[in-house]
Amino acid sequence: MSKKIAVVAANGRAAQKIISEAVERGLDVTAFGRHENNTQAASYVQKDVFDLTKTDLQEFDAVVDAVGAWQLTDLYVISKAAAYLADLLKGTATRLLVVGGAGSLFVNPEHTSTLELQPDFPADYKPVSAAHGAALAILRASSDTKWTYVSPAADFQADGQKTGKYLLGGEEFMLNDRQQSVISYADYAVAMVDEIENGNHVQQRISVVEA
Repeated sequence: MSKKIAVVAANGRAAQKIISEAVERGLDVTAFGRHENNTQAASYVQKDVFDLTKTDLQEFDAVVDAVGAWQLTDLYVISKAAAYLADLLKGTATRLLVVGGAGSLFVNPEHTSTLELQPDFPADYKPVSAAHGAALAILRASSDTKWTYVSPAADFQADGQKTGKYLLGGEEFMLNDRQQSVISYADYAVAMVDEIENGNHVQQRISVVEA
């Protein structure tokens, strides 16, 4: 029996790739979005994330939080959505998988320094990185929610090709054999759906780069 998953903030590009990958594999996908349906999901509910209820999500095996923002005035929604969804799913068997950021990945074994603290980290990306980091901190404090935070590579390419191959890591920033930290949205979607189908990284952060 295929798993039932919900993708929240489904109109975004990363969400659309995740939905397409899940549909392609035969998962039962329901998409929730603020705008008209622009996804491949057969079931679509036009609803804002903050209008969702426990009842809306109770039938799903997994919920994907794909809420994102770039404008400074909107960045607060990233952590607010993670907190809201974690609270809705608290004490249930439903998994919460969050589309995260790379800036909070640790760059040393002691886990005292992160990618976003490095001198060459682009200043323009620091606010959104901090917003994603705040969401991760909220999840770490959510002991009764079966969350998984999925960090992409530093170079997260919306239009990159799908190779179907990736390296799975954890809390630390990593490079592939070509000394790159890169992944396409399409390959990130492969990793996300793999985790939904077969993974068990509950209450953990995982990270992915193109193999």
